[in-house]
This record gives sequence, structure tokens and C-alpha cells, in this order.
Amino acid sequence: MYRFSNTAYAVAVVLFASATTAHAQTDKLPLDPNAFVNQFEATFGKFEGARRSGAKGICAMGEFVGTADARSLSVSSAFSGKPVPVVVRFSVGGANLKAPDNSRTQRNLALQFDLPNGEQWMMGNISAPVFGAATPEQFFALLASRQPDPATKAPDPAKVKAFNDANPEVLLLPKYLASQPVPASFASVNYWGVHGFGFTNAAGVTQFGKWIFEPVAGVQGLSDEEAKAKGANFLFDDLRQRVKEGKVAFNFNLELAQPGDKIDSAITPLPEGRKKVNLGQLKLLSVSEDGGGACLNVTFNPMVMPKGVVASADPLLPARAAPYAVSLGRRLTEGSKQQ
Repeated sequence: MYRFSNTAYAVAVVLFASATTAHAQTDKLPLDPNAFVNQFEATFGKFEGARRSGAKGICAMGEFVGTADARSLSVSSAFSGKPVPVVVRFSVGGANLKAPDNSRTQRNLALQFDLPNGEQWMMGNISAPVFGAATPEQFFALLASRQPDPATKAPDPAKVKAFNDANPEVLLLPKYLASQPVPASFASVNYWGVHGFGFTNAAGVTQFGKWIFEPVAGVQGLSDEEAKAKGANFLFDDLRQRVKEGKVAFNFNLELAQPGDKIDSAITPLPEGRKKVNLGQLKLLSVSEDGGGACLNVTFNPMVMPKGVVASADPLLPARAAPYAVSLGRRLTEGSKQQ
């Protein structure tokens, strides 16, 4: 995949979104991406200029250096062993630009590796080993079941219960987040890729697995009292200070799938004890001093992959691109913001 300017890329992805929408209307295969984004707005509210998910965020710049073990798994230039520049975006889960930092909610780590010869690798990672739905259709229905009633301004408890009872797997993500302490920092929590990907080496052999970014300094959470004392807006300044001190780095680790493992479901982690290979280390070098930065209008489409990396058959992966494009188009019109 090759690099475009923000404007050219925006036009290209919006055209792709329109084509996908037309396909949906004729063959009824993909969900209409406009309807998907509309449902996000109906369920969570519309915040002008903000991403429809992971709205409250901050940009950073980093570099990644791959390992010899990674080079044995994949021919990707990301693993050359030379420093690769990376655009980084941390965010708090949800559509609200004023989401509290001291809550037990999702944290996100989105990355864009800028590789030689115009190649890019984009990915989105979350602070849980599972996603909130298994398919695009289930995710859309989940959002719809949480849409507030116009009269009460709150979701209908009966609709929520009925959906949960019929789809108990959608509770895996919120249950996990509720079981964890509030992260002490964007830099002190694990981030999982949740989707399966394959890594192809020079011999043409592809090894599938699921990855996780683990903080070199270790995972650190806050007690309820500490979280309350921190207040609702501590994550950005904390990140800036840690990066200034050179203390933010993550190990990019891949859990290797074995025959029989389910790798095409974002709600099914690999079994415990699978071999883990270190693919390299991501180190943060700087953080944007304001609400701008290089990541502001990047879509972080996980289907943008370099040679040597392939997607699994997870249906959520190709379904992300068009709604991301629609959301970007709306944000550009409104005036993009993330803080």
C-alpha cells in the first residue's frame, strides 16, 4: 500500500466507501458504511470534528526496530532491523471528547508505520484481549440495542437485556475492562491487536498469530482512590512527561497460533501458553503539544499492510475500511479535532 497526501487519501477512501455502499444496496453483502456511522452517532451522540470512536486522543511520534526473530517470520521491511518512523495515536474509548481519563474504560493504541518505498502498515490496538463483537452485523446490532430512547434519553433496558441474552459474547469486553484497574498511563497498559494476521517469510511460509504491545516498564494500574485523585484529564500531560524522560517503549510481541486455533474471530483469544515471539520494540520520541499532530486525519485502517503480512478471514477486518472513510469525510467537513 502506498502513501497519499491527506487530501488525496481522503478522496480515495470516500470513493471506496461510496462503491462499497453501492455494492451493499445491490448485493446486500456489506453493511452500508453511512448507516454504520449514523448508528454510532445515534447511540453515542455526535461530536463535531471528532472521531466517532476513540474521540479523545493525542498524537505522538516514535520509531520501531525489528528483531532477527521477526525477520525469520516475515519479509516485511518493518523488521529490517533499521529504525522505522511510526505515527502513534493514543485515545480513550468512546465518542465523547470529554471522556474521563480516570474511568475503567478502553484505551487505544493506533499506529502507522512509514516504511521504505512508500509502503505503510496501519493497525489499531485496544486495552483488552477481545473485541466487543464477532461480526459487522453483530456489532451494528449491538450499537442499535444501546441507542437511547428519545423519551428517557437512556437505552431501553429490555432491549439491552434481550440482545445480551441472545449474544452473551458481546459482554466479554466490558467484563474484562471492569475487572481491571484504571490504567496509570497510556504507557502502562497492554494493547492487543485482537484480530489474527499472518506473517510470510522468504520461503513463502505463513505463520498466523495475534499480537500484543506490552510496556517495557511494566503494567501499572491505579487504586480507586488514586484514580479519583488524578481527575478526569491526566493522561495527556502524563504521557508528555514520560516521553520527555525517555520512559515510553513497548515490546511488539506475537503469540503464535497452532493448528486448530481459531484466528478469524476478534472475540476469541488464542489459548493461554502459546509461544510468544518478540518482533521488535516501539519507542516514543515526542508528543504533540496541541490537538493536532501527524495522526489527526489518519484512518488507521488495519487492512493497510506491507508485503509479508496478510489478514486472517476475520470478517471485521475488511468491514472497518469504509466506515472509517465515511467518518473521516465527515470530520474533514466539520473541522477535525481530537482534544
